[in-house]
Amino acid sequence: MTLTAAADGSALGNPGPAGWAWVVDEQQWRAGGWPRATNNQGELMAVLDLLHATAARADEPLRILCDSQYVINSVTRWMPGWKRRGWRKADGRPVLNRELLEQLDAALTGRDVRFEWVKGHAGHPLNEAADLRARAAATAFQAGRRPDGGPGLAGSSAPTPEVSPHRPAPPTLF
Repeated sequence: MTLTAAADGSALGNPGPAGWAWVVDEQQWRAGGWPRATNNQGELMAVLDLLHATAARADEPLRILCDSQYVINSVTRWMPGWKRRGWRKADGRPVLNRELLEQLDAALTGRDVRFEWVKGHAGHPLNEAADLRARAAATAFQAGRRPDGGPGLAGSSAPTPEVSPHRPAPPTLF
């Protein structure tokens, strides 16, 4: 059976306090973020954390609902060329968010994952739930509070991947 989840990111300013979240249902979701990051970083991190959380169920197909064309195109269209060019875009400039993208590439290996674009802020229940939790995480960081991380996926104890966009090196996340 296919597991379906929505993933979303949010940044209050770009960059600014940022959050990410994924939602399977009201009892299975996770959120987090950073004091300073971009919306795209939040979007990517939501998918990365979802892949880690579902790793124990890697034999099960995963359908990811995402309102970010950037995320979908990055992992389904652009990544093979970026890798061939040493993580450089067609114009020769470095790929942004490389650390997250490299981790996504590794987490997708051997998985049956299908990305499906959903229009953001259009009433899709899972997308709206992910958006609400990602924005709440960003708002918590803005207020200097730790966000509600959520219960996670039932039966999974996967830790959140270590990715820090405000770490001094490497400068590939901005």
